[in-house]
Amino acid sequence: MTSDDFQKLVQEGIDVIPARFLARLSNVAFVVEDRPSAEQIEKKGTRRRSFLLGLYEGIPLTERGSEYGFVLPDKITIFKREIEDYAKDEKDIPDIVKDTVWHEVAHYFGMDEAEVREKEKRNKKRNRLR
Repeated sequence: MTSDDFQKLVQEGIDVIPARFLARLSNVAFVVEDRPSAEQIEKKGTRRRSFLLGLYEGIPLTERGSEYGFVLPDKITIFKREIEDYAKDEKDIPDIVKDTVWHEVAHYFGMDEAEVREKEKRNKKRNRLR
């Protein structure tokens, strides 16, 4: 998949976030990288053989106080090659990208990993029932 095509998928993932959440995104940059750096893997505590599809780095919205300001943007990185390696085939990539974007935005809003995973389980269950 070309980098431009992948960037479009990331933008589509951002575009499907409900407007009430998009309106609250502030001082955050979305970035596409091929793979996480050694520092990002270490910081995240990811095992070497697992996939790191995306990463939120910054100060969650729930932790920003009145003194928050004049800081570099938070960063949500989506890892292209990790997602391509993780996908069963190219048809899976758009959904994986969309889910990864949502997952990292949830961290921006202050959800920890357990909360995000629980919410994902409920959403998948609800979608299967439709």
